[in-house]
Amino acid sequence: MSHPDAHDPLADAALVHEGFATQQVHAGEHADATFGARIMPIYLSAGFRFDDFAHARDRFAGDDGGYVYTRAGNPSNAALERRLAAIEGGRDAVVLASGQAALTVAVLGIAQAGDHVLSAQTIYSGTRSLFTQGFGRFGIEVEFVDDPADLDEWRRRIRPNTRVVYAESIANPTGEVVDLRGVAGVAQAAGVPFLVDNTLATPYLVRPIEHGADVVVHSASKFLSGHGAALGGVIVDAGTFDWSARPDAFPHLHLPDTGLQGRSYLGAHGDGAYTAYLRGVTAALFGPVLSPFNAFLIQQGIETLSLRVQRQSATAAAIAAWLEEQPEVLAVNYPGLRSSPSYELAQRYLPRGQGAVLSFVLAGGEASVAPFYDAVELFSRMSHIGDTRSLILHPATTTHAHLDSVTRARGRISPGLLRLSIGLEEPEDLVRDLERGFAALRAVAASAPASRATASSVSDLATDAASRAVLEGSAR
Repeated sequence: MSHPDAHDPLADAALVHEGFATQQVHAGEHADATFGARIMPIYLSAGFRFDDFAHARDRFAGDDGGYVYTRAGNPSNAALERRLAAIEGGRDAVVLASGQAALTVAVLGIAQAGDHVLSAQTIYSGTRSLFTQGFGRFGIEVEFVDDPADLDEWRRRIRPNTRVVYAESIANPTGEVVDLRGVAGVAQAAGVPFLVDNTLATPYLVRPIEHGADVVVHSASKFLSGHGAALGGVIVDAGTFDWSARPDAFPHLHLPDTGLQGRSYLGAHGDGAYTAYLRGVTAALFGPVLSPFNAFLIQQGIETLSLRVQRQSATAAAIAAWLEEQPEVLAVNYPGLRSSPSYELAQRYLPRGQGAVLSFVLAGGEASVAPFYDAVELFSRMSHIGDTRSLILHPATTTHAHLDSVTRARGRISPGLLRLSIGLEEPEDLVRDLERGFAALRAVAASAPASRATASSVSDLATDAASRAVLEGSAR
C-alpha cells in the first residue's frame, strides 16, 4: 500500500514560481487517486491502520513517512501545512489548535528554563500574558523593548542567554510596523532566531521570511480562515536558521534522542530539525492538535485570502482617512496614513496594503467610548479580527483590562481607544454606521456639562501623550 509522505519538500516544486493567487488555490495538493475528489477530503480519523507488524514498527521508528495518530499528523492537516508553507515562502509548517498554541509551541521548541526572550513592547495582550505568566512559570524570562523602532535598543537588550527575538509585523491593536530587516539583522548578528507574528499582515501583504525572519506564526482563526468559523494556528519554518552553529544554545536539537534511536534531531533531519522537533516532540507531547475539520475550513478560507485582504485593506485605508477628519478623534492608528510613525516602514514592507485593522482615540475617554460603541449597528461588538464582517472592540475594558495602567500606557491602550477590524461590507455603509456612533457621542456631549467634557478630553489627551512618550523613549 502506498502512503504519501505528508511533508515531501518536492510536493510543490511545480508552484515555486507561480503567483500568490495561484499558490493560495493550488499549493500543497495531492491528487486523490482513489475517488478523484477535487477538494481535499476531511480525514476525521483519530488513528490510521498499519498493514502488518513491520509496517507499524517502521511508522513509529520514523522509517515510514505515513500517519500514525492525528495528534501527530493527519492528511487534511498536512495539506494545509504544505499550502501555508508555500504562501509564506517557508520550508515547512506545523498547524495547531489556535494562534496561541502556535506561538507557545514555536517558543517552547526553542527556549527552556533559564533562557531569555526579547520582544517588542507593542504586542497583543494575550501574547503578553502568555510571555509573562505562562512562560514565566516555566522559567523563561521575557523582556520588552520599549521602542521597537530603535534598533540600538534591540542590540543593547540581547543577552548571552537570549534564544528568541519576537515581534508582530503589524502590532495589534495600535498598528506599528516593525522594521523586519533591521530587527532580523540584530537577531542574525546574535545568532538568535527571529520569530514574527504575521497575523494582521497575512502573507499576501508581506512575507517576513523574505526580509530575514526565521520563523513565522499566525492565528489562522483570523484572516487566513476569514469567516470567523474556525480556530487554528500555524508555525512556518523558513528553513534558513543554522541551528547547528550553537550547540550550547539549542541542546535539544544536538543531543542524542531516544525517540530517534540515539540520533540527534539535527543528525536525523538536517535543516528540518526544528520543524521535526515541533511536530514530533513539542506539539505531540503538549497535544494542541488542530481538528481536521478546522483544517478544511481554513484551507477553504485561504483560497480567497488575497481577494478579501485587498478589499479589506482598501476599505480600512479609506475609513482611517475619514476618521482623521472627525473633530472628536484625537488620533488614528493606521500605518497607511501619512500621520503614522510607521508610514515609511509600511510603504517599504506593505506596498500592497496596510491591513484591515485600525484603531482610533476618542476625546473624552471611556465616557465617550460607551455611547459610540453602543450606537453602531453594522459593526459587531466582539473580540475577534479578520472576519468578513466588520468588528469593533474597546481594548481597555476587554482584551487589555487585566493589564495594569502603566503596561497599558506603554502599549498605547488609552481609555478612549477603539479597535476596528474591517470586513467586506460596502465602505459607505460602514461610514454611515460609524456616523451613528458620532451622532450618539455628540448628543451626549450636548447634554453634558461643558467643564466635565473638557476635563475628560484633556485627561485622554494626557494619557495618549504619555503612551506615545513611553514608546518614543522620552519617558523611560
